[in-house]
Amino acid sequence: AGPRLRAVFLDYGTVSCNDDLDPAPLRRALPGIELRQQTAQDEVDRMVADAEVVMLNKLRITRETIAGAPALKLILLSATGTNNVDLAAARDHGVGVCNLRDYCTASVTQHVLGVMLLLTQKLREYDALVRAGAWQRGEQFCLLDHPIRELRGRKLGIVGYGVLGQAVARAAEAALGMDVLIARRPGGAAVPGRVELDDLLPRVDVLSLHCPLTPDTLGLLDARRIASMRRDALLINTARGALVDSAALAAALRAGRLGGAAIDVLPQEPPVDGDPLLEPGIPNLIVTPHVAWAARDARQRCLDEMALHVEDYRRGGRRGRVV
Repeated sequence: AGPRLRAVFLDYGTVSCNDDLDPAPLRRALPGIELRQQTAQDEVDRMVADAEVVMLNKLRITRETIAGAPALKLILLSATGTNNVDLAAARDHGVGVCNLRDYCTASVTQHVLGVMLLLTQKLREYDALVRAGAWQRGEQFCLLDHPIRELRGRKLGIVGYGVLGQAVARAAEAALGMDVLIARRPGGAAVPGRVELDDLLPRVDVLSLHCPLTPDTLGLLDARRIASMRRDALLINTARGALVDSAALAAALRAGRLGGAAIDVLPQEPPVDGDPLLEPGIPNLIVTPHVAWAARDARQRCLDEMALHVEDYRRGGRRGRVV
C-alpha cells in the first residue's frame, strides 16, 4: 500500500447522508483519511495546508490554496465538473486532479424520464384532483380535466451528447419511442448529424440539457431561445443552473408560452438569495434540489471510483486524471 498519506475529504456529507454509505474502500485506499461532513470555504486553506490527498465535491480550490499546501499531490473530485478547482495552478505545482465521469448515469437517466412522464402524464394534477374529492364527486368512471399526450414519435432534443446525454437518448428511444435530435451547442465542434441549437429548438417537444457550463454556454437558454420553443414543449435541466435564464423561464411558464419545465439545478446552490423559479404560483414547473445524480447506488459508486483512482495513482497510473 505504500506509506500513509495525510488525506482529507472536505465535504463528505455532500455524498453520504446520515452515514448511509460504506466508506471502507476509501479507508483501505487511504488509511487514516479524515472524513469531514462539511468545511466552510474560508477554512479550506487551513484544512489542506499539510494534506497530500484532498477530496471534495463543490468547495473551491484556488491557486492560493494549492500554493499554500506544499505536500499536496492529488485532488479528487466526487463529481464530473472541475470548474471549482484551478486546474492551471494544479498543473503548475505538479498536483494531479481526478474527476468522475460515469458514476451516476442510471440515476440521471431515470430522473429525466421520471420528470418527463410526470409533466406529460399530468400525475401531480390528477393526484391533486383526487385528494380534493373531484373523482369521488364525479359522474363518470374517470376524470379528463388535464390533457395527456403520448411521447411516442415526439422529438427529444439533447444538448450535450456525452455519457449522460447518450444514455438519456437511448432510454427515451427504447422505452418511449421518441425520436432524438442532437444539438451542436455554441462553442462545440461541428459534428455530422448534429443540428444547430437555434434550428433545433423550434422542432423539439422535449429539450434535455446535459452540457458543461462554459463561457459559451452561460445563459444558453435565454429569453430569445425560450421564446423560439414550441408553446407545449418541455425543458429539463439536470446539468448546470446557469445554463438557463431563470427569470426568462419563469416568465414563459407564467404566460403559458412553454408547456413545462423540470429544473434540478440553479445558478446558486443552495439558493440562499432566492431565485425567480422559487417564487410561488409558477405553473407546470418542478424544481428539485440537485438530486438527479443522487441515487444511493450512484453515491456509493462515487466513493468506490475515488478509491480506485487513489489505488491507481499510488501505482503510478493516471486513472480519472484531468491534470
